[in-house]
Amino acid sequence: MHENRPETPLLDRVAGPSDLRQLPDAKLAALAGELRSEVISAVSETGGHLGSSLGVVELSVAIHAVFNTPMDKLVWDVGHQCYPHKILTGRRDRIRSLRQKDGLSGFTKRSESAHDPFGAAHSSTSISAALGFAVARDMGQPTGDAIAVIGDGAISAGMAYEAMNNAGHEGRRLFVILNDNEMSIAPPVGAMSSYLSRMYASDPLARVRSMAEGMESAMPAPMRAGARRARQMVTGLTGSGTLFEELGFDYVGPIDGHDMDQLLPVLRAARARATGPVLIHCCTVKGKGYAPAETSADKYHGVSRFDVDTGTQAKSGGGPPSYTGVFGQALADAAARDPAIVAVTAAMPGGTGVSRMAERFPARVFDVGIAEQHGVTFAAGMAASGLKPFCAIYSTFLQRAYDQVVHDVALQGLPVRFAIDRAGLVGADGATHAGAFDVGYLSSLPGFTVMAAADEAELVHMVATAAAHDSGPIAFRYPRGAGTGVALPETGEVLEIGRGRVLQEGADVAILSFGAHLGACLGAADALAEAGIGATVADARFAKPLDGDLVEQLARDHRVLVTVEQGAEGGFGSVVMHELARRGCFDRGLAIRNICLPDRFIDQASPAEMYADAGMTAEDIAATARDALAGTGTVVSLSSAR
Repeated sequence: MHENRPETPLLDRVAGPSDLRQLPDAKLAALAGELRSEVISAVSETGGHLGSSLGVVELSVAIHAVFNTPMDKLVWDVGHQCYPHKILTGRRDRIRSLRQKDGLSGFTKRSESAHDPFGAAHSSTSISAALGFAVARDMGQPTGDAIAVIGDGAISAGMAYEAMNNAGHEGRRLFVILNDNEMSIAPPVGAMSSYLSRMYASDPLARVRSMAEGMESAMPAPMRAGARRARQMVTGLTGSGTLFEELGFDYVGPIDGHDMDQLLPVLRAARARATGPVLIHCCTVKGKGYAPAETSADKYHGVSRFDVDTGTQAKSGGGPPSYTGVFGQALADAAARDPAIVAVTAAMPGGTGVSRMAERFPARVFDVGIAEQHGVTFAAGMAASGLKPFCAIYSTFLQRAYDQVVHDVALQGLPVRFAIDRAGLVGADGATHAGAFDVGYLSSLPGFTVMAAADEAELVHMVATAAAHDSGPIAFRYPRGAGTGVALPETGEVLEIGRGRVLQEGADVAILSFGAHLGACLGAADALAEAGIGATVADARFAKPLDGDLVEQLARDHRVLVTVEQGAEGGFGSVVMHELARRGCFDRGLAIRNICLPDRFIDQASPAEMYADAGMTAEDIAATARDALAGTGTVVSLSSAR
């Protein structure tokens, strides 16, 4: 064993959940300690979502020890907290490949294990999926109980409430475990929960629930306030939870999610006695058991590689600023010049960069929580009143609000500014977080302006352009990670809407780039030049309105036109093809090639490896241009065939 890896004699005997069920309860608690050490050790080597995984170590052990997984279906909401689950379900030998090329996904994934019955990475889907499994079980499919584990943030989203409403109406046996890491666990809470857990083991769930409610007034103040907050969160009522009861759920808790002496009897009682839907409220601590995580402001939610002894994370060496940081600074600067600018984010102020504006203008930045649908319509309402909302949402998460983008923004022509981070392939988070589809689904909407930044200076210009644009909705996309290192302007220039730019000219091939793949296009032009092929490189800037005159000129003056974009089929290349068809450019013959993401999902790796997998490197672009040129009958030098 690696000299720095923890001693795990109990965990070493666990090949799968069935082994847990052979261990006495006292050993399960000890095993949880070893599992926590293993998670810390593994993530120190790979990076990833550490805090959330440490918060569910005991819960993971208890669920697998009590329920008959994988016959019983365990559905983790979001899935970023699933590292302990993966170690317990036969994937320990690969846990140090987490989030790497050809390694384990950082989320649950059906193709990876029978113990991942439902894939996840976006939030608030678990209760809906678990209810689907429960219905399938009751209709005779070979599946057992269904257990959804959902966090206090995810359960606040509308979809979770929709699912609970439906589950209560169905009245089917279903377990929802609320993993609440907002509620602190003071010693009185642990003592009271121990008392309640003893009752759970011997009383029907309905009686336990009523006893818990009756005892609330006798609890110590911290516990009483926490229990009341818990009930309000899951019922929406300040009273005794009548609405929740009418939904048909039995509510059990709160219990200490790190105390196996509470978790095991409560889960066993619920499994033995439940006839309908049950919600078990577990209070946990993000980063539990690792002091650097527990004391960190973000609880080590997402970390790079780190030193286990000190918690010090590896720092990336210098280099250009990130696109996210450039956007955040440009937005804050624009807000300083224009008091009508406001910002909306859906639980990602740091991830989107709007936290920079929040530091300077906190009253003008709105974090709506995990509620993209609400966030978009909320922004539309502000736009309708004359404010200038910037709705900063990752490309992959904006998908969750598409009807609101169409119905509430586009249909009414409201000038909501969409700042779309994480465009293109994003690396370790893999296919679930790829920003592949926004160009297609926004460019198809009448009246929408759609831009993509070729570099960080262009991003600054696009922030200024969006701020000045009041005639309808406008979006600009940009990738994750560091910029190219270009000089940044003091203030952004308002771009002419629908006008691209030419960076270099050549006689044979035209490469039309949309977005941050411009560097690869310039690299392809250099490779073509070495083969004696002249290439024009242009940056479209806009997919909509497209610079049709530029596109027609490129098609007319070159033997081959190649479009390049960091998005799926049906995006920028399709917009170009439609424009060329409208202008009759195909009538006289035209060699055109579209380079975009292939029609498949691409698993996690570094962004460079993912784009190589997609066939989108500079060499791929040059080869595509050479092949197309050869098809026109143009003589291509032998050196170009390398």
